[in-house]
Parts: sequence; C-alpha cells; structure tokens
Amino acid sequence: MRRAFISPTKYVQGENELLNLGYFIRTFGESALLIAHPDDIARVKEQLNTTADKFNVTFVEGGFGGECTREEIARLQELAKEKNCDCTIGLGGGKAIDTAKCVAEGEALIIVPTIAATDAPTSHSAVLYTEDGAFDDYAYFKQSPSVVMIDNTIIANAPTRFLVSGMGDALSTYFEARATARSYSSVNAGLPCGVLDGSAPKVVGTKAALALAKLCYETLLEDGLNAKVACDCNLVTPALENIVETNILLSGLGFESAGLAAAHAIHNGLTALEGTHHYFHGEKVAFSTIAQLVLENAPKEELDEVLAFCVSIGLPVCLADIGVDTVTVDELKEVARKACIPEESIHSMPFPVTEEAVVASIMVADQIGREYKQKLG
Repeated sequence: MRRAFISPTKYVQGENELLNLGYFIRTFGESALLIAHPDDIARVKEQLNTTADKFNVTFVEGGFGGECTREEIARLQELAKEKNCDCTIGLGGGKAIDTAKCVAEGEALIIVPTIAATDAPTSHSAVLYTEDGAFDDYAYFKQSPSVVMIDNTIIANAPTRFLVSGMGDALSTYFEARATARSYSSVNAGLPCGVLDGSAPKVVGTKAALALAKLCYETLLEDGLNAKVACDCNLVTPALENIVETNILLSGLGFESAGLAAAHAIHNGLTALEGTHHYFHGEKVAFSTIAQLVLENAPKEELDEVLAFCVSIGLPVCLADIGVDTVTVDELKEVARKACIPEESIHSMPFPVTEEAVVASIMVADQIGREYKQKLG
C-alpha cells in the first residue's frame, strides 16, 4: 500500500516574525511580488518597510483585486515576469493566499496569513472563483509553499472570531483523519489520478499524519478556551501560540496528509442553505463535525466532549447557530445530495453513506445541539 505525506518546506511562527520576512525573500533573490488586499498591506505597512530596509529587498505590490480568478492570476503572473520578481508572497486571508499559490505554481512561494481562520496556508491546493465570486475549480501544485510564516502578534490583534473559526476547522481534523484511516481511503498528499498505469492509484495517509491529527484535537481541548481569552485581550500567550500552530500547521498537515471525510462534505452541502452564507468556513465545519459524529454513532462521551468544547469558545452546535432558523426536509435533501456527490470526501467514511443517512444525521445533530444549549441555560 502506498503512503504519502506532504508539508511546507519551512514553517516559522513567532512574535513580530514579519520583521524577518526579508530574510526569506533573500533566499530566493531581491524582489517579491506581494499579493495582498490593500487593507491587509496597510495593517502591516510599517513591518514591511522595516524588513525591506533591513534586508535590502523590494516588494512589488500586485494590486490584488480581491478574488482568485483565472484573469487575476494571469495578470499577476505577467506583472511578476515584467518586474523580474524572484518569489511570490501571499499575505492576508484565503483569497490572497490562494491567488499567490496559483501565481507561483509551486515555486518560490511564501505564505503569510494575517488570521488563523483556516488550515489552508500549508496546503498545495487552491480554490479558483469566477469574476462574480462563484466557485470555478480546484488547483493542485507539485509542492506545498516554500515558507509559511506566522506572526503571532498580528494574529492576536485580529478579531477573535477568526481564531475561533480556525478552531472549528481544526476540530474536524482528527475525526475525519480517523475515518479515512479506518476506510483506507486516499488522501490529498498522494499521486494524482492516472499517473501510474493510466489508473487512479490509492495512496493512504501515514501514521505520522494521523498522530498529528490526534494532537490537533488534544491541543484544542487543552488550550482552546485560554487562547480565545488571550485573543480577546489582543495578547500573545503560550495557549494562543499553541492554537495558532494547531489551526494552521497541525490541522493543515492533518487534513492534507491524513484525509477528509464526512464533516467537510456536509459543510459543502450546507452551503446550499442561504442562511449559512454569512458564516465562516470553520463555523460551519464545527456543526458538520457534530453531524459526522452522529452519522458514525460515536460514543456519547465523545460527542459530549465536542459539544462542551464548542459551547465553551462559541462555536456553532445547531443549525440556528449558522443562520438556519427553519429548514424543510426538501432543503436538507438538497444539502445531502451535494454532500454525497461521487467526488465528495464523505465516501471516505468506513461504511456506505446514503443521502437519507446524511439528512438524519443533520437533523439529529441539530436536535442534540439545541438540547445541549437548553440544558446549560
């Protein structure tokens, strides 16, 4: 059986770490194409100027338009070529980071998240959108970013909701990895379809990836609440540092090298409900994780532990918490239909999953979550 593991070449995290960005640019050359929203550049302009002077490097600002589209990628690639940029930097949130991945195409890429809201920064994949913001396609590159740099000071000064959302995304990592391991399903770190003998080779996760996914969950339980409080106070503490690493590195390595299962598929299905559109990815994943636990009939003690964690830091535990106050069975059937399309990760569960089972798991998870909150008063 083939196994695979993928990760960034270097991961660096610390207070005021952005001041060292110029050092990493220097490992590639003297200039970098900077892909970031103007508001994010403004937030860290002083640090960028300081590191540019200290290491004698140049930032070429790309004037990022805010959407990761094929047109924007082509424009920025042309700009990088015109200005002879030696590397590409994606700074800010998900759209800027994905655009940078697409522009760099797996070469000389530095990722600098300014929020810890998802586990995407470490991955070798990106999501493309159309000009009007609709989903277009997924893109995969030959390797993960060259450098992932996290400035804890910047993360601590971002709104706490981003950090909590990142914990929601990370919450699913172990449970999806566990399901994928039990079913011997393929993981994203493997070879693309058709590379060997014209077929789709199965490449499963490693024991190392599963161990990291488990550590991800354990660290959430241990440090999640204290990290939230620290972020509320805009302070860097050991708990916050641990959760930043958990949200970005542990969860990133976990999902890509140990696999996704029902939680992310149900999340994708829930996007069919208009009320969810105002909620972050990780917030919806948190509820979807509860639905996965119901789907697999997880022990009550485990389900209660997850519910208690979510409530303690303010993650959703029922549909109303993600903007769905009322829902019809037909609407849930559409959610389940999207969650169960052939290419979805729900088929990595270690048993066959039907649309009817998904509808039932969402309804029961919603009821359990509402009753849990009522019990707490």
